[in-house]
Amino acid sequence: MTTIAPQRVSTAAIEGVAAVVGSVAVGIALVVIWASRLMVPRELYVSELGAEGEPTAAAFEIALLLIVGGGSAVAWSARRVRAWPPLLSVGSPALSLWVGCGFFLIASQVTCTSGCPLPYGPSFTWQDFTHTMAAVIAFAAACWAMIQTSFAREHRVLARMSLITAVAVAVIAGTGGLFSLFRFQVVLGSRLEFVATTIAIAWLIILGTVIAARALSRNARE
Repeated sequence: MTTIAPQRVSTAAIEGVAAVVGSVAVGIALVVIWASRLMVPRELYVSELGAEGEPTAAAFEIALLLIVGGGSAVAWSARRVRAWPPLLSVGSPALSLWVGCGFFLIASQVTCTSGCPLPYGPSFTWQDFTHTMAAVIAFAAACWAMIQTSFAREHRVLARMSLITAVAVAVIAGTGGLFSLFRFQVVLGSRLEFVATTIAIAWLIILGTVIAARALSRNARE
């Protein structure tokens, strides 16, 4: 009687599936964020969707957790992507994404207070300070991952796209953040923040999709 040895699942197949699942999770998060935004009949910044007392708080927490889980899966699948310049080659886009996901996890559990006041002056609270710092560091880590990916030799198309999104997110989010800080054109600033958030999440979806396609193609050749 002969027995058939079970086929070993290749690493490429696991990477492809993880990238697909991660991209889908992040895509759902983007839909949840925009569905929550459309429920609120006033202008507000992204973090205000999860503020204490907001009807969208629970949905926004779920969205952030989906980004954390999905982003971590995409990061694991993209762990072989490396930047060539010496400065950018320290660490990797995957490590930067994991750092960003870790701080998004903190931001999801330590939300801002009602109205998300800026954490300075009479309105200062440690809760708002913690949330704001976690969100800023998470966003900065994501932008750094984009910059690192823009110098990846093995992924030319992805590199060009990452450079464009990195510049766009940095400029748009930076402008929106300054408007918020100086309480200038708050409506425009909030809209810019949503645009920057959308671009950043879309980049993560595209990264996962590209990595999944390459991993599954590599698995098919093995």
